[in-house]
Amino acid sequence: MSHLTTQVPNVHVDHFRAPGNDQLLAARRSAHAPRILLLYGSVRVRSYSRLLAEEAGRLLTVMGAETRFFNPSGMPLPDDAPESHPKVRELRELAQWAEGMVWSSPERHGAMTGIMKAQIDWIPLSVGSVRPTQGKTLAVMQVSGGSQSFNAVSQMRVLGRWMRMITIPNQSSVAKAYQEFDEEGRMKPSPYYDRVVDVMEELVKFTLLTRDVASHLVDRYSERKESAAALSRRVQQQAI
Repeated sequence: MSHLTTQVPNVHVDHFRAPGNDQLLAARRSAHAPRILLLYGSVRVRSYSRLLAEEAGRLLTVMGAETRFFNPSGMPLPDDAPESHPKVRELRELAQWAEGMVWSSPERHGAMTGIMKAQIDWIPLSVGSVRPTQGKTLAVMQVSGGSQSFNAVSQMRVLGRWMRMITIPNQSSVAKAYQEFDEEGRMKPSPYYDRVVDVMEELVKFTLLTRDVASHLVDRYSERKESAAALSRRVQQQAI
C-alpha cells in the first residue's frame, strides 16, 4: 500500500483499496434461482414489446431463473404522483427484489417509448443507503414496426450505465415484429428468436457470475472518501 500511495500522492490511504481476488474468491455463492424483473414499454392490447418480454420470460424460466413482470398500465408520469402511489411502490419493490432485469421497448419516433422511460425514471438511484439497481445485470431488447434499428437499445444502454447496472454485451432487435409472432402471441422460429435465446442465456450467466460480488464490483474509492467525510462532519456537529 505504501508503494502505491507514493506513486499517487493525492490518494487518501485510509480509503484506498488495491483491487484483489480476496473478496471475489471468498464470496459465498447463492443457491437460489436468479431473480429477473422484466419491463416492457407499451400498454397496447397486442403489445409486441410485451410479447417479446413474455417469450424471454419463458426462456429464463426454463434456464432456471425466477421471473416477475411489471405491468405499466396505470402508472403515473414521473413526479405527477407521490412515491406512495401503488404502481410506483410495486415497481420499486420489484426493482429491489431483482438481481437482474430485462428492458423491452418498442421504437417510436426513433427512440424508446415514454412508457419505458417513465418506468426507469420512477426507479431511484438510491433509497437511503440502498441502491436498487447498482451492480445488477441488464439485458435490452427492442421491437420495430419497420426495418431493423438499434436506436431504442442504444438509448437503454445509456440508461443502464446511468443506473449503474451491468449491461450484458448481447442485445435483441426484432424488425417488423408484427410478422414474428403467431396468433397466440408466441414468437415464431427465426434468427430473431435464436438471438433472444442467446441474450437470455448470457443474462443468466452474467447474473450468476456477478450477483454475489456486485457490492465489491461497484465499491468506489470516491464514494468511500465522501462517506467518511460526511461521517466526520456529523461527529463534529454532535460534539459541538
